[in-house]
Amino acid sequence: MKITLIAGGNRAQASSTRLLRHIEERLLSRQIEATFVDLYEWPLPLFSADNWDFHPNVRRMLEAVAEADGLVLATPEYHGSLSGVLKNALDYMNPDLVAGKTVLSVSSAGGPLGVSSLTHLQTIVRNLHGVNSPEWISIGGGANSFGPDGVPTDEATRARVEAALGKFLELTGKLAARTPAVN
Repeated sequence: MKITLIAGGNRAQASSTRLLRHIEERLLSRQIEATFVDLYEWPLPLFSADNWDFHPNVRRMLEAVAEADGLVLATPEYHGSLSGVLKNALDYMNPDLVAGKTVLSVSSAGGPLGVSSLTHLQTIVRNLHGVNSPEWISIGGGANSFGPDGVPTDEATRARVEAALGKFLELTGKLAARTPAVN
């Protein structure tokens, strides 16, 4: 199984990116191949439907998405929605790239929780014909701190990550194992 993780934060040490790094570590501990796309480190030009000669970072991201069985998308919550950085990356994708793949949505908010950003993100995933994981992960309200090892300091956050990741991997495994229908 191959999972591509896309960090939609636009600052160094964003808590949503740190959470995604923890999820990456949990995947690797399960012997699952993971590709990490950090949009802070791989900046993308603004999407334009007039320019299909893609920047090398765009090509790398799209290749990682194409090769993946499932996606984990992480965003900070800005003004009740996902980051512009992640939205821009998603604008480069088309339904052929995401269709049928399980997507786990992850957010970090400065306030209590980032539920609005997750709702918007799941709407975009549906429009790309992706399959939203039945669980999501949202941290905030003091639960978004990490130890020096990159592990969330909040026990409930760690348990939430494990539960949501388990459901995501179970669904991803089932969808990846499907054989195409014969006409």
